[in-house]
Amino acid sequence: MTTRSKNFDEGDDQAPAKEPITFTLKGEEFTAVPEIQGTVLMDLVKRSAAEDPAESFDMMLELFDNALEDESLERFKALIKDKHRVVSIEKLTEVVSFLIEEYANRPEEPRED
Repeated sequence: MTTRSKNFDEGDDQAPAKEPITFTLKGEEFTAVPEIQGTVLMDLVKRSAAEDPAESFDMMLELFDNALEDESLERFKALIKDKHRVVSIEKLTEVVSFLIEEYANRPEEPRED
């Protein structure tokens, strides 16, 4: 009898370390972790199509909670609550789209601007 098996750890220790993801918003640079759990990403992508605006908003906040480094998350939350430095929902959506794209299809080589 033949056993079917696959080791999903093969090659993990040989993969180069991924660089953090950064973005600038309102003159501040924020740093996100290089990777997030696949299950978190799949859940966020699924929920991003929700027709309920409250669910979509919760999904955005959850992405930032999972993606941003602690120091960046603290500053980011302060920014999006600042009465004088308004970040539009359109801009937040752009940031979310950027992060999801980076996590879903992380390029092997850095992009050239």
